[in-house]
Amino acid sequence: MTTLTLHDETTAPEAARAALAGVRKAYGMIPNVMAEMAENPAVLDAYLALAGFTAKSGFNALELQVVQIATSVENECHFCVAAHTAVAKGQKLDDAVIAAVRDRRPISDPRLEALRQFTTQVVALRGFVSDADVAAFKAAGWSDADILGVILNVAMKSITNYVNHIAETPLNAPFKPFAWTPSRKQAVPA
Repeated sequence: MTTLTLHDETTAPEAARAALAGVRKAYGMIPNVMAEMAENPAVLDAYLALAGFTAKSGFNALELQVVQIATSVENECHFCVAAHTAVAKGQKLDDAVIAAVRDRRPISDPRLEALRQFTTQVVALRGFVSDADVAAFKAAGWSDADILGVILNVAMKSITNYVNHIAETPLNAPFKPFAWTPSRKQAVPA
């Protein structure tokens, strides 16, 4: 395991301190993945900018969490699945939908299930989805703009997913009740 430094507003490089202060103000804490990204202020700034754009990508709060959790599940990111589950809980989003995405199970709502499946395919196939995948997504009521919104969200989550893969980022206390173990970790004998 590679350990990346967990920074705060006092230990981060000068160029990252204001961003971390803003994160603490917005979230009441600094999620450990952002504390790690602060080592390279450009990475933290890029992530925060992309996160802001995802909020404007055309998805409602539940749809955003479906895309972001599905991305993190497919990328097997223990930190992001737990963190986004905590966010979903705090936003009082549908627990059954979030549980289904975490568990790689179908969502009962066909439109949300198409979103979960399409997102999973984008990640698993690194964007090389088939015409049939696109057609199924659109048949469920999604648009070309939504395809691009999925790509934006996948790109943003991939940053944190990959940081967490390298650093095995420890969960912040508020995320621990929502801990999730990737299948790759489950398959490895102790």
